[in-house]
Amino acid sequence: MIYFDNAATGGFKAANVTEAAVNAVKYLCANPGRSGHRLSLTGAKIVLRARMSLAELFGADDADRVIFTKNATEALNLALAGTVKKNGHVVTTVYEHNSVLRTLTHLKEEYGIRVSVTDGTPEGIARALEEDTCLVMVNHVSNVTGREADLAGIGKVLQGKNILFACDAAQSAGHTGIDMKKCGVNLLCAAGHKGMGGIMGSGFLIFDKKAEVRPVLFGGTGTESLNVSQPEFYPERLESGTLNLPAIAALGEAAENVAPNLKIFSETLFTLTDALIGELKKIDGVRIYSEPNRFGIVSFSSAAAPSAAVADVLSSEYDIAVRGGLHCAPLVHKSLGTEREGLVRVSFAPQNSLREISAFAKAMHRISLGSAL
Repeated sequence: MIYFDNAATGGFKAANVTEAAVNAVKYLCANPGRSGHRLSLTGAKIVLRARMSLAELFGADDADRVIFTKNATEALNLALAGTVKKNGHVVTTVYEHNSVLRTLTHLKEEYGIRVSVTDGTPEGIARALEEDTCLVMVNHVSNVTGREADLAGIGKVLQGKNILFACDAAQSAGHTGIDMKKCGVNLLCAAGHKGMGGIMGSGFLIFDKKAEVRPVLFGGTGTESLNVSQPEFYPERLESGTLNLPAIAALGEAAENVAPNLKIFSETLFTLTDALIGELKKIDGVRIYSEPNRFGIVSFSSAAAPSAAVADVLSSEYDIAVRGGLHCAPLVHKSLGTEREGLVRVSFAPQNSLREISAFAKAMHRISLGSAL
């Protein structure tokens, strides 16, 4: 199969990543940090190493403020529900995923927060700020179009203000460098299984010393066991229950793989998206909604059929995996006018090739002629 659905989950895993997960399952059948024996301590060292690798990769203040989650959605829930003030004001963008929009809707209903939705530009966010704005939540890269937000510009708008800046890096982490300090980002959320190159079941929240995050999950941490209240210190305060050691071990290896390769990854993805857009422009009835980008995302519509039907034919007739539909980002589709039939999304990894793009273009030419529908 030609796998072009990397924005959903990465289809290519390095050998050391999968080996780390397998070794943890086979040889580290112990709860990391919960006991004093050798296996438990070895697991704890692997978790600490992964925290440190992620902290270094994203320019974080403190590895103790790297919190492991099962995916980006859980990290975003923690960042939002763990920081917003009751009846406070939150600024966000039309590019947000439902992991943000649904969480904010819940917080509106339960905690009375107010939400302003902007175009995601620094100027639009500046205009939306109010006296009681407590949080700005920004999608770094749209999972629909690949559009990139100006994190540094937004950080400048918020500089010196008592407002937290949260970033959803689900589609950018691992594809391009993100320095939290330079961009002024206080909370960074990402998945481990997409551009980072880890496996499913991994995600993370990283936050700086300006942000204090309340727990949304309570339970055993292996520390202060006589205390029936949640610990006050990080990371234990936010990591109740057994950690997913195989996924964290894999993510730690993946982070170390990514660090020296960010430049070539970005350049490769730009080349691939540029090549695909060039091919799609040659096909009658195709409308493109993306520009060449460093994140491997190209979305388009076809006059031949709705996006879901195109995706089904690509899979069943040509063994090509893409995604059709609304991509869990309803406000983007409303702004683009594509909320009825959605878009076909092609999403690359750096391991994809120009030859695969050529095969995809041939398939789309046939589909546009109606010969495969």
